[in-house]
Amino acid sequence: MADQSKQSGSAEQAAPSDIQQMSFEDALAELKQIVERLEKGEGKLDEAIQAYERGAHLKRHCEQKLKEAEAKIEKIRVSGAQGDGSGGQVSTEPLDVQ
Repeated sequence: MADQSKQSGSAEQAAPSDIQQMSFEDALAELKQIVERLEKGEGKLDEAIQAYERGAHLKRHCEQKLKEAEAKIEKIRVSGAQGDGSGGQVSTEPLDVQ
């Protein structure tokens, strides 16, 4: 049991610096390659485990990049609306998620 928690904890460590520097597209492409290799059963067990761990880091990196992109999406804001149907001006501003 202790070994399982140790293994799952290692998968949640910070991503290697090379992954942290990757674009979403590059990380996704490498993740797809890893999945294909693992599905084919290529390589030795130790290599498969290392590939799986790298894939987990790549997956989290891609998820983080998507969250960052969502945060940059502009939101529509109606300014000057009084709630009485009189309208107002529509403008956009960056989504503030802080």
